[in-house]
Amino acid sequence: MTVAPPPRAVAGVLPIRTLTRVEDDEQLSALLWRAGSGWRMISSAVLGGGIGERSWVLNAQVSHGYSRTDPDSHLASLAQDAGARGPGVGLMTAADVLRYGRGYDDGVEAVVTAGLGVHGWAAAPAPGTLSPPAPGTINIVVAVPTALTDAALVNAVTTATEAKVQALLDSGYDCSGTPTDAVCVAARIPRPGEEPQSFAGPRSLWGARLARAVHSAVCAAVEPVRGGTLTSARTPAGS
Repeated sequence: MTVAPPPRAVAGVLPIRTLTRVEDDEQLSALLWRAGSGWRMISSAVLGGGIGERSWVLNAQVSHGYSRTDPDSHLASLAQDAGARGPGVGLMTAADVLRYGRGYDDGVEAVVTAGLGVHGWAAAPAPGTLSPPAPGTINIVVAVPTALTDAALVNAVTTATEAKVQALLDSGYDCSGTPTDAVCVAARIPRPGEEPQSFAGPRSLWGARLARAVHSAVCAAVEPVRGGTLTSARTPAGS
């Protein structure tokens, strides 16, 4: 795996590094954030999911025909090859991660990659048969420069998801996301004597900032629908 030179530091932007590799004769990219020590993260990721101290986040592009049954091991290997050490979070997507969007609001930073190859509404009718989802994933990574309680971390994931849906609608998409969307919210570990924030809903101080940062990043990452609304399968309740 090849690691591009680190970008110049820019105020208010996550220090993302771009990595490239070749798998099965296909060139693929990844984004790596080396957060370092002092962070707690909550994530739905296949690697490093749950709540705990984490020191890096890897968002790796995989092929559209990805069929490996050990994605956690695959991501761990990619992170190790990139020089990431210690516990971290690994996300994957078939989308081009180099077309990521950024959002920033008063200290809260978000980076989003978006693939909408398959999209729809969360409360969709049950399919007749189960089949693997088609390529497409929205991965959200957010950094909050303050300490949050466990409950506030859960609240932050909810807020990020609500902001994602709002951004999709504002961009012309008639959907709530894709079946494989993932999120990772990072917050600082409390300093001695520091009281963590108890709330991260959209009307709380940090939740509002998180919502605006995620909304901006999703809008920047998705391709806006031109000339109308892109519809997707949605069945009214009770039909």
